[in-house]
Amino acid sequence: MISIKNLSKLFQLKQQQIQAVDDVSLDINKGEIFGVIGYSGAGKSTFVRLINRLEEPTDGDVSIHNEDITKMSNHQLRKKRQKIGMIFQHFNLLWSRTVYENIAFPLEIAGVPRTERKVKVLELIELVGLSGRENAYPSQLSGGQKQRVGIARALANDPEVLLCDEATSALDPETTDDILELLVSINKKLGLTIILITHEMHVIQKICNRVAVMENGRVVETGDVLDVFVKPQSETTRRFVQQLNPLEYEKDRLSSFINEDSTSEVIKLHFVGNHAKQALISQVIKQFDIDVNILQGSIAPTQEGAYGTLFVEINGKESVLKEAISFIENAGVEVEVLHDVE
Repeated sequence: MISIKNLSKLFQLKQQQIQAVDDVSLDINKGEIFGVIGYSGAGKSTFVRLINRLEEPTDGDVSIHNEDITKMSNHQLRKKRQKIGMIFQHFNLLWSRTVYENIAFPLEIAGVPRTERKVKVLELIELVGLSGRENAYPSQLSGGQKQRVGIARALANDPEVLLCDEATSALDPETTDDILELLVSINKKLGLTIILITHEMHVIQKICNRVAVMENGRVVETGDVLDVFVKPQSETTRRFVQQLNPLEYEKDRLSSFINEDSTSEVIKLHFVGNHAKQALISQVIKQFDIDVNILQGSIAPTQEGAYGTLFVEINGKESVLKEAISFIENAGVEVEVLHDVE
């Protein structure tokens, strides 16, 4: 669907050069929600603006449906942009126009007849949950409602791709979740490919299928969201994952439970996907002559399934502890022994 090859952007500021995007290559599948995450200055917003040439790339290619937009003339690019919707952090609405008029604006530019415009605009207003607010002005809307207008406007020309540049960063957590649910609904109903730029791991976790992590203009890690969360490879990714699952990095705090008594072990259990739904601890207690003390744990959902971490202390004979750990591993749960069984 979208093929990005060796994409770069170099800004020349007086006597200083800034490499905002550095040799990025990605393939994004049709109909998926693809997240790009990075801290401030990572180059992610510049990257997304290169996809529709709001910024001109210094080098590299961007192809959408096998059409290289970096080679298009201005006339060809204007037509192609009608199929690339974009929503922004600060909404970018026309403040002198009503909700209806804001959504109708791209259709006016495209030369769509008035009767067809009306039908399309009313469909979109219903789709984004703004029925009854057609005649309101942006100043009369909440932040979430303004973003819903921005989404409807971006969908006006039936785009193939929707680019979201920090679309929820200006919203409170509850409104953010509402907008994310709307994006998932639109993705499913319209089969729309969504590229979502954010610095919030919660956003990636909630709706994305795959993610690319950016640092200093480069992609340092990419993969399925669940895989990246479970086994982050880069330090930047580990910092983001820690925001959602701090227990992953709190092993040192459990040192008070770890002792030299061979009848006691502290283990970390890592549940992924359907394994997170198993009543595994109760099975272990029933099957083995051990005591189990749950120390702490957490679980988080993603689009590809749940993942969770559980720290437990197990007490019993050395041979029985080994059998219990083997049983847990055979159930498909990753086990890390924080105090090795002798």
